[in-house]
Amino acid sequence: MLTTDEAWYAVWLRSNYEHAVNQQLSAKGFQPFLPEVHAWSRRLGARRTIRTPMFPRYLFVRAALDKHRYLDLLKVQGVVRVLEDGWTRLTPVPDVEIDAIQQIAASGMVVFPCAHLLGGERVRVLDGPLTGVEGQFVFEKASKGRLVVSVDMLGRSISVELDAACVEPCNGVQAMRMRA
Repeated sequence: MLTTDEAWYAVWLRSNYEHAVNQQLSAKGFQPFLPEVHAWSRRLGARRTIRTPMFPRYLFVRAALDKHRYLDLLKVQGVVRVLEDGWTRLTPVPDVEIDAIQQIAASGMVVFPCAHLLGGERVRVLDGPLTGVEGQFVFEKASKGRLVVSVDMLGRSISVELDAACVEPCNGVQAMRMRA
């Protein structure tokens, strides 16, 4: 499906090229989004936190991709390909997935990579820095669990720890009850 409207696209990169590609795309007038998380690093015997990509080897680009812009994007050093079926069948990442990732990245919460889930109850966060974010809720304890946000196109997911009282099923009928 060829589109002239702006949409988010997932871009697969060479290993450790995330920041370089992000800068090159910005310089070419693209709107890249490289979500990052804090991680511990040990260099020269000292432990400190560093920012590292939330989805290693991937970033997102918001653009209206015609054939010319598509080829410009592919010419950036470090880009392997846009996740799609060819430039005439571009497959955008849903805005709701990008919005959730942006809100999680901005929240400052600890983010964990996790297994990509295909089933389960979809919930919406009611309170806190992630209010309105939707994802799957996986119980770990009676009153706590993990909100899992997935990017289906990447086949990858991230999770954050939340109190079960802060979420409700997306159908909005009733708040999730704590499980004993």
